[in-house]
Amino acid sequence: MFIKKVDGPRAVKLPDGTMMTRADLPETGTRRWVASRKAAVVRAVRHGLITAEGACERYGLSGEELESWSRAVETHGEAALRTTALKRYRDRRTDPEREGTGQP
Repeated sequence: MFIKKVDGPRAVKLPDGTMMTRADLPETGTRRWVASRKAAVVRAVRHGLITAEGACERYGLSGEELESWSRAVETHGEAALRTTALKRYRDRRTDPEREGTGQP
């Protein structure tokens, strides 16, 4: 049996006790980013399964995009990655729609 050489670990243990492997990551070249796929990439980067640079290269993401996913999870949890919830979890400090309206 041939095992492909990869940089970094093949599996990591998450805080809840479950194991995450490279097989749990979305397919390379994923174009449709649902919340569960975004969350898997954020978890993998956060727990050292892959590097942020490796994730950006593998999935064609910008560093800012990956950082925004990570920040959303950190601030509001994985529910914030849903496209339908963008308005609810939008960063009010940088929201151009709220500028000049007097709303926080």
